[in-house]
Amino acid sequence: MSDLQCPARIVLARHGEAEYESPLLHDHGGSLTHTGRAQARALGDRLRNERIAHVYTSSLARAVQTGELAAAVLGVEVTVREGLHEFGAGDARGLTFEDALFGPVFTAWLGGDAETRVPGGESGTEIARRVVDVLDDLADRHRGETLLVVAHGGAILATLSVVAWRAGRSDAIANCAFAVLERDGDGWRLAADLPAR
Repeated sequence: MSDLQCPARIVLARHGEAEYESPLLHDHGGSLTHTGRAQARALGDRLRNERIAHVYTSSLARAVQTGELAAAVLGVEVTVREGLHEFGAGDARGLTFEDALFGPVFTAWLGGDAETRVPGGESGTEIARRVVDVLDDLADRHRGETLLVVAHGGAILATLSVVAWRAGRSDAIANCAFAVLERDGDGWRLAADLPAR
């Protein structure tokens, strides 16, 4: 059977609401809040009829926790994958999110310029490349199946800006919001976009 007959379907979701050890940006940490845990279980509930075969997550705790809670509802296993992590804070490491001024970077990505770089960090294209490398591998392993992949808002935004660019998309991705991507012989396409915020 060809890839065209067995497309892979990826539900690409942001993790639930998290709290962090410090208000200053760094490249690790974050655990789900009580609300984030409820969001993760609700994500599993929303996907009950999707026949999710497996859950994959970023290696960061907030994504792993989200994936485990959703998977418990769905009755499937969870695997952590490198490459799905959030973009690094770069030159903003040690600043608050408000002081980091990521807005112009996100605006560029949303405008179709994925070459714009997080100061001192990755470009949208580089982020998308590492995420898509994982998605391609998962699609090859799970032909004809639907997977839940839990990642991070910035990484998802960069990835969608490259593989499924659409003008007018919001740069604010709600916790546990998801887009659905399908891959067949022609590559990735957006089957269902993130909900409007």
